[in-house]
Amino acid sequence: MIGVLGAGAWGTALAQLLAAHHPVTLWARDPALAAAIGETRENAAYLPGVTLSRRIHVTSELAFAADALLAVVPAQHLGAVLASLPRGGTPLILCAKGIEAGSHRLMHEVAAAACPDRPIAVLSGPTFAGEVARGLPTAATVAHGDLAVAERLAALFAGSTLRPYTSTDVIGAEIGGAVKNVLAIACGVAEGAGLGSNARAALIARGFAEMSRFGLARGARVETLAGLAGLGDLVLTCSSVQSRNFSLGVGIGRGERAADLLANRRTVAEGAATAPVLLSAAAAAGVEMPVTAAVCRLLAGEEARAIVRALLARPLRGEDDALERERDR
Repeated sequence: MIGVLGAGAWGTALAQLLAAHHPVTLWARDPALAAAIGETRENAAYLPGVTLSRRIHVTSELAFAADALLAVVPAQHLGAVLASLPRGGTPLILCAKGIEAGSHRLMHEVAAAACPDRPIAVLSGPTFAGEVARGLPTAATVAHGDLAVAERLAALFAGSTLRPYTSTDVIGAEIGGAVKNVLAIACGVAEGAGLGSNARAALIARGFAEMSRFGLARGARVETLAGLAGLGDLVLTCSSVQSRNFSLGVGIGRGERAADLLANRRTVAEGAATAPVLLSAAAAAGVEMPVTAAVCRLLAGEEARAIVRALLARPLRGEDDALERERDR
């Protein structure tokens, strides 16, 4: 049996995916939501229109037996949820994407502190929940420092429409997933402000350079960041309003206040919480991230076109200069 902690869109989609080959327990923090999903076989609040498998048992109680647990809760709440789990050695697969505020810890570091006895892996990659739930083909990365463990946990998804690739670069997989959410906001702003496809392509390319610089500074491998968990996820989330972060940026680009957009959302746009943490972590590591800094200013309410003008007015430089400096550290 597989446990899925978190009944948002992504958690519900993963439960539906896994239920094709495993019995699944889906945990929702809200007892009313758990009861509604169990009764109607639909998560109308977060994943409407998908009839859920009868192999999915829904509960609001954390104490249940499982062969593996997927943690699919917002990044800033992950530590609190994991600390509430019963003690045990059940493997944990982290599906949250972000960096913890204050500590600058990646999600696997948060999980290791809360659950020191559990093997901890990461699932990351270009995955829209609705498409996964509908059985459309998807690829993602399962990362663990021990390749044999990564392969064993990746096998949980075998036979499904999600093709898992394995990696031993946990840091790279996590940084790709965290940084792309911030960059998706920037690309959404370009879309909402009508700045054109050229601007979005430039933001994706320069954003990937920022991701690579920060990743190298934190110990990631370039090939991981150039793969599914980095560039693949970046391209997906910077190109569609299915991305909560991209759609948030679209609203900001159209002139709406970020605070109002966030207050009126039921779902979490992780990039809004990650952006200031990422900028702080980058400064601590001596890494320059101008696109990320621009997103922070946008979230604080500054006008989009003025920020774009400021980015264009930055001093001229070689395209790979900063990345080469990080490689040479």
